[in-house]
Amino acid sequence: MPKLLFSRMRFYEIRDLMQNVKRPRRIDIVLNRKRRKDIQGLMVQKINDEPSPSKFSWQTDYKLHPTLEKVLQDKKYLAAFHTFLQSEFSEENIEFWLACEDFKSTTSSDTLRWKAEEIYGEFIQPTACREINVDHHIREKIKKSLEEPSLSCFDEAQKHVYLLMERDSCPRFLHSDAYLSLKRKSRTLWYI
Repeated sequence: MPKLLFSRMRFYEIRDLMQNVKRPRRIDIVLNRKRRKDIQGLMVQKINDEPSPSKFSWQTDYKLHPTLEKVLQDKKYLAAFHTFLQSEFSEENIEFWLACEDFKSTTSSDTLRWKAEEIYGEFIQPTACREINVDHHIREKIKKSLEEPSLSCFDEAQKHVYLLMERDSCPRFLHSDAYLSLKRKSRTLWYI
């Protein structure tokens, strides 16, 4: 009989292995039909006590690394993230996102129009010096909304840039030396 660990063995495998073994017939199991149905139900089910490796690694990565939202809320991590993006020549994404956050806090309508035109000229316009990567449809919607700008005229582009940073830049930042050294420094300050 092959050696198998019981935790990895399925009940139906035990039944298959035990067919060649001669066993005495037990009357109490034969008479108890309800229990027999329960045992058959257990034989059909597959038992998997071990967590899958992908699930486990995702859970540990999630616990160990903060999300982009947490990075953007913490001033130290935000400064490190901005420096990291500058080293990768993609700082226009974080600067656009910060400009949109500042734009949303604007109360005056005159200031709103001025800031909207400034953001469009710096980040959205096709010939902008720090042009962000958004598609043509978003660019046209923003251009139309500049006639009468509202607080939400850059929302779609801001969401697009946020998702781009979340999928692309943030995972690289979380594995970078800048983030790891900052994380070590914050741990040592906690224990001092």
